[in-house]
Amino acid sequence: MFDVGFQELILVAIVALVVIGPERLPRAARVAGKWVGHARRTLSNVKHEIDRELKAEELKKVLDEQARSYPLDTLLDDPAPPTTRRADPSPPSQTPRS
Repeated sequence: MFDVGFQELILVAIVALVVIGPERLPRAARVAGKWVGHARRTLSNVKHEIDRELKAEELKKVLDEQARSYPLDTLLDDPAPPTTRRADPSPPSQTPRS
């Protein structure tokens, strides 16, 4: 991403040692590490939220396409008339007993 080589890292470490001093350098490194970790977590959360929103947007598009393909009115209209069913079936024919 930044294309930083080993020589550049050594140069930054030497400058930090001279500017900050050997007593405060470990604490400054810890603080810098915490900030970098916080920035990475925040960036990861933002990426996750964006992915989730994109998936929700994609789902909305699919649902809209299906709604256009199969309108609710046409699905609710029943083209075939309902079949008539007898409420009370006729009793079976009885044979005389001997």
